Amino acid sequence: MRVEPAAEVSGHVAVPGDKSISHRSVLLGALGEGETSVRGFLRAGDTQATVDSVRAFGVQVDDVSEDELTVHGVGLRGLRGGTADCANAGTLLRLVTGVVAGQTGRYVLTGDESLSSRPMERVAEPLRQMGAQIETTDGHAPVVVEGSDSLEGITYQLPVASAQVKSAILLAGLNASSPTTVGEPRPTRDHTELMLQAAGVAVRRKPAGVTIEPAGALRLGEVDVPGDFSSAAPLLAAAAIVPGSELTIHDVGLNPRRTGLLDVLDRMGAHVVVFNKHQVAGELVGDVTIKYTDLDGVEVTADEVPLIVDELPLVALLA
Repeated sequence: MRVEPAAEVSGHVAVPGDKSISHRSVLLGALGEGETSVRGFLRAGDTQATVDSVRAFGVQVDDVSEDELTVHGVGLRGLRGGTADCANAGTLLRLVTGVVAGQTGRYVLTGDESLSSRPMERVAEPLRQMGAQIETTDGHAPVVVEGSDSLEGITYQLPVASAQVKSAILLAGLNASSPTTVGEPRPTRDHTELMLQAAGVAVRRKPAGVTIEPAGALRLGEVDVPGDFSSAAPLLAAAAIVPGSELTIHDVGLNPRRTGLLDVLDRMGAHVVVFNKHQVAGELVGDVTIKYTDLDGVEVTADEVPLIVDELPLVALLA
């Protein structure tokens, strides 16, 4: 591959669908009532592993087109036991552990060599406190879950900020007998909470955590997946530093817990305009225009890191 220097970065573009929301739309659609139509789905290795996993647990998923699918929900307790290969999808492995903890049957969750090196006890331990039977392999995958239909809600304080661990606990809490509360040392991505609320779950949110009530049923119906901000970020950074650039990115996700880079760019003096803002399934979506201008150095604090973790290399590039 050879990359030539750019004269400018200008025009109008869209980016692929958000990976985090694509994962969750399939998992919650599988637990829902009736059909869930997912448009803008990111067709990638990680998200395809999510589709294959719910199929392994008895859920029908129709591929309508490259970026659209229909999930035929089996209800909150309708999954059946089996083995799912999570490939290299860390988000899937952790979230689906929470999903199957409240099902009946035996579930085996595997992954590739890289995934099998990632710690899983941080997910397994709070789920055991809820009454789930979970075995890890020396703290890693493969993970074996003996589903339980008698989980109890807990109040759990995350020792380390993690949207994946938080989501696993909340997803298990859907089938618990009492409310489930997760406290956070710092705010993390809240895609799970927003989609649960859109599906009809009672969600109470506070700055330091979130509580959900046990659910009677989930009904998503339709999900329009916005463009992935993490995919838009390199284009934003490029336009910010290449003289003469003016770029507009359309229909990108603007969840405040994902867009810390925009805050940093603003403090650096970048010329950024956000417009056409609207909500889709609880998620803020809009268009972003950025023009080249001289930038100033800024300080990025530890509190900002969970909101900008994927973009930290770009912050260094901007600097």
